[in-house]
Amino acid sequence: MFDSLKSKLKNVFSKSSSNLDSERIYEDQPKKEEPRKPEPLETPKEDTAQVPEVKEKPLSKKEQLKLGKQRAPAQKEAAAGTMVGGSGKKIKEDPLDDLLDELEVILLESDVAYPVVQDIILGVRDNLVNKRYGRQYTLEEVVETAVKESVRSVLKINEFDFDKWVDEQERPIVMMFVGINGTGKTTTIAKIAKRLKDEDKSVVIAACDTFRAGAIEQLSIHADRVGVKIVKQGQDADPSAVAFDAIEHARSKKKDVVLLDTAGRMQTNNNLIDEMKKIARVAKPALKIFVGDALAGNDAIEQARVFDTAIGIDAIILTKIDTDAKGGAALSIAHTIGKPIAFVSDGQGYEDLQVFDSEWMLERLFEETASDA
Repeated sequence: MFDSLKSKLKNVFSKSSSNLDSERIYEDQPKKEEPRKPEPLETPKEDTAQVPEVKEKPLSKKEQLKLGKQRAPAQKEAAAGTMVGGSGKKIKEDPLDDLLDELEVILLESDVAYPVVQDIILGVRDNLVNKRYGRQYTLEEVVETAVKESVRSVLKINEFDFDKWVDEQERPIVMMFVGINGTGKTTTIAKIAKRLKDEDKSVVIAACDTFRAGAIEQLSIHADRVGVKIVKQGQDADPSAVAFDAIEHARSKKKDVVLLDTAGRMQTNNNLIDEMKKIARVAKPALKIFVGDALAGNDAIEQARVFDTAIGIDAIILTKIDTDAKGGAALSIAHTIGKPIAFVSDGQGYEDLQVFDSEWMLERLFEETASDA
């Protein structure tokens, strides 16, 4: 996952130490005169009774391992916090230009949207220039941390807790799924249905893609495998009528969630876009989800923007993330259109649906890179 981007970032980090002259990139810190130490005052000696020494029971190997695991996160956080401080090596701006130019090219080649690239580059520059870093850190470590923190700030702009949102909504909750053909939208609906069912939510699926008989059949197979109710009509039926019937069924049977499948449509097909708007007017979904192919890169971002303009999407699910070597769509889409990524699909199984958050992405971009070194 993201192998191409990870490899290129790793190369930039390693080259930062070899290509940049540390004498040129770091500013000399002026030496401060040491203050005169006051002479120690004599203090009266206290009579202290000798306290018997208490010997601690040695920890078993199991207890030592447990204690080590408890300390590791705190040590890691402390190390990150002490990298930047009021003293240490201070980085100048001019020598960094070549490094930042190379980083910009790498991000653009990885299908990261240009506005997002600019935000990351500005963040890296701000994280590096005129900050003082502890002398125990190499330039490679400093640059990697600066890039990681800049990417984190871009990813954390929009985050969405799907499970918490579901628990807070009135029943039945109507969710509408949109996207173009070939993105894995129908399979994604089945994955969401499985996730909700596993959390003891009752689910109804509506087969609103009536343009293709194959789509209705495919969704019926998924519904049978997952074990949820499907509401459907024949080919060329009114998609809005199917959505209406599914919602009425959910109300009468006191079901929790209704998932509306829609026809996979190109964002340039005005007739189908109008039909999608009609479904949204009739169904009044509480959540409109765009399902996009991570491999499409900037095309996925453009598709999401068009659907957002048409019906106002609320969240995003990216599919095929497990085969995405670049990572551009995952880095860019939420920041570009201002809507959060709820999940990423990382396999063909119904369980292969991963909650997306900034730390998940950062682990795959940076921590796995470090372990490969």
